[in-house]
Amino acid sequence: MDRVALVTGGARGIGYGIATCLAEEGIQPVILDIHPAEAVTPALDALRRKGVNPLYCRGDVTSDADRKAALRSIRETYGALHILVNNAGVAPKVRADILEAGEESYEWVMKINLQGPYFLTQAVANWMIEQQNDDDAFCGCVVNISSISATVASPSRGEYCLSKAGVSMATQLWATRLGEFSIPVYEIRPGVIMTDMTSVVKEKYDALIAEGLCLQKRWGYPEDIGKAVAMLTRGDLPYSTGQVIMIDGGLTMPRL
Repeated sequence: MDRVALVTGGARGIGYGIATCLAEEGIQPVILDIHPAEAVTPALDALRRKGVNPLYCRGDVTSDADRKAALRSIRETYGALHILVNNAGVAPKVRADILEAGEESYEWVMKINLQGPYFLTQAVANWMIEQQNDDDAFCGCVVNISSISATVASPSRGEYCLSKAGVSMATQLWATRLGEFSIPVYEIRPGVIMTDMTSVVKEKYDALIAEGLCLQKRWGYPEDIGKAVAMLTRGDLPYSTGQVIMIDGGLTMPRL
């Protein structure tokens, strides 16, 4: 049986880079995203050309009904789910100093970046345990995409930093809880990645990267994250549950 991976926010950006790299591994990608199906058709067609049968589930990760509907569709289409990649995330709509930021933005970011993935992981983990009970050969895996903002403070987007720090703790919690079932849980922390989210600050980071922000003087790309996820889902780090993989070009390396 082919392995199946659910990638939230997988229609573009980092999520699509992940879905593409998993497809190249022969893993069937399922994308959960908010965009209309017709807007995602070109991306799905590109995945099909890699020899897989992708499934698109339109839904909001913050909605319990949408999460349940996506898992029902996966059961009906493939009958199994082996990999969960919690990638969907947003930055604040407006960057605001934490002395002035409002609760509405905080609640919106937290619900998408932290609350939704937390309860999706809960549902998927229980299904993975069920599958393992039915088949000793079942091999599950969870990968959380956080950010260097889990530890690097940005006072103009405090809600984002707090949400990613929460994702980091969620990784530790789920790794601890799922250890007895041999279901590894990992965290990947991207640095400055070229996506729609960072396009509004491209000139700023072009200059910073040229000035030595990162040890490797280039932007990161979605496929950099996708390759790391593929490595983890292959089982290349089988004795490392709960660990953080930094994909930041050396940005967070302490230097004098």
